[in-house]
Amino acid sequence: MLTALILADSRFPGGGHVHSGGLEEAATRGLVHDEPSLRSFLHGRLRTAGLLAAGFAAAAARGEDLATLDLELDARTPSPAQRAASRAQGRGMLRAARRAWPSARLPDLPPDPHQPLVVGVLVDDPFEAALTCAYLAVSGPASAAVRLLGLDPFGVNAIVASLGVEEVAARACEELPALGSPALDLLAEAHVRREGVRLFGS
Repeated sequence: MLTALILADSRFPGGGHVHSGGLEEAATRGLVHDEPSLRSFLHGRLRTAGLLAAGFAAAAARGEDLATLDLELDARTPSPAQRAASRAQGRGMLRAARRAWPSARLPDLPPDPHQPLVVGVLVDDPFEAALTCAYLAVSGPASAAVRLLGLDPFGVNAIVASLGVEEVAARACEELPALGSPALDLLAEAHVRREGVRLFGS
């Protein structure tokens, strides 16, 4: 459980702090501007992209073939920008994890792995791995909302606590999900093409 807690900690030097999970683009377009709109965004993100990541983390923790999982996650992530963000976070997490947890399964990861697979390898328990990824799917955008919109951090954290992250993690352990999130895909593609100053990589 300690590994899961460290990976979910915003202070873990895995590079997750430079990704907003689509929140920056949504805020730029006025789609997220207050606590109710943030709740709606996070609710949708958790039950699509969050569930997908959690399912693959659980599968990796169960010991399923990592190369096959990597290809399957690619197939379920149609947005090139989303795939790039997942792999960038996977690289960052793997670089930091090699120092902290020299796991025997790390060499089994494919080159440039998706983040959920790294989480699954490091967190042996499927539910804890799924919980870690489900939480990361909303905690990063929630933190970004505080920075971008100046929202009350107490209110934002209350939203995260109310989202049912544990329920999504439990569901992710039952089967490998194939949910799409076209709105997030479109936001990611628009964000990566946006000119001017961007605080976040995704």
